[in-house]
Amino acid sequence: MSGKYFLAFNLHFGEMIFMSDNIISRFSAWITSAAGLSIVVTILVSVIASITAGPHLIINTIVTGGMLALVATGLTLMLGVLNIAMFAHGEFFMIGSLAAFYIFTPISNYISEHPGSFMSVAGPLVAIAGAAIAGAISGIVAEKLVFGPLRKRSTQNWVMNSFLLTVGLSVIMVNLHQLIFGADFKGIVGYWSGAPVSIADVFISRDRAMAFLISAFIVALFWFFMTYTRTGMAIRAVSQDITGARIVGIDIEKIVLLTISLACSLSAVAGGSLLFMYPSYPTVGLEPLYMAWFVVILSGLGNILGAVAGAFMVALLKAVTVEYVGAGWDFVIPSALIMVILIFKPSGIFGSDVRGALDK
Repeated sequence: MSGKYFLAFNLHFGEMIFMSDNIISRFSAWITSAAGLSIVVTILVSVIASITAGPHLIINTIVTGGMLALVATGLTLMLGVLNIAMFAHGEFFMIGSLAAFYIFTPISNYISEHPGSFMSVAGPLVAIAGAAIAGAISGIVAEKLVFGPLRKRSTQNWVMNSFLLTVGLSVIMVNLHQLIFGADFKGIVGYWSGAPVSIADVFISRDRAMAFLISAFIVALFWFFMTYTRTGMAIRAVSQDITGARIVGIDIEKIVLLTISLACSLSAVAGGSLLFMYPSYPTVGLEPLYMAWFVVILSGLGNILGAVAGAFMVALLKAVTVEYVGAGWDFVIPSALIMVILIFKPSGIFGSDVRGALDK
């Protein structure tokens, strides 16, 4: 009996050694890959920057990176599932900020008259939820009027044709904003009143703290939706093999419509949440659009989890550039980095290639 126990113990011990060696080998392979090296360098840069410049730089990176993750995730969803290079993605950011402004303005007047009311807490969330709904509806309209007719007519040269459509859509939306709502800035001082939150001796406004919490919650919810729900699995199935998805009974048109509405809604949520930083005006979406494209190219086209990590990398790079080089260089340095990445690793740091529903 003791011999059997001894043999079982040796087998179990051998399995543990094998598993530990396997984990170590996988970690070694990851740490030497482009993704592992990039994350390690990002952590080291953030630590050094927080020591030399102060922890406020990291706080700003976290807040900006969280919202940038929303915009970049929506853009990645459009690329990864539908192969649409969404040049008009920033305009849905603008729609979110515009919707939040017009929803929150009467709420703000009510709060000023009733300072201790429940709306002082729930009002901003109502405005941000309204921005999300406005973005989703705008995405549905764009699909019905722009992308759907092109898809039904022809899918040849889809990437280029859809890209040109988004350029035209961007011009139309910017000019419609200017024509209907004017070119003046429409913003707010802040959503939530009260004393700033102190983190590591750095005072951060309640609006910035809530913006990060909202972005973190939505990104986590979106990851759960894409990973564990039947609809999220259907979206991934359409991305991987549209013919196989159609054979197993997935409604392709509904998935396409849902994907576009989700992507546009994510961008609009970012615009609504950052209304205190980015007041609504016709071209407010240009900066988020450029930064989102930096993230997508950096992380890899169609890589949703990589887009989240890449958002914080780009946010840190921009913060470090502004701190040590100057505010006028905040787009120059990321652009130079993107060019280097495209030369040496065209598929991005996390190594994803685009394979959308309309790939031939």
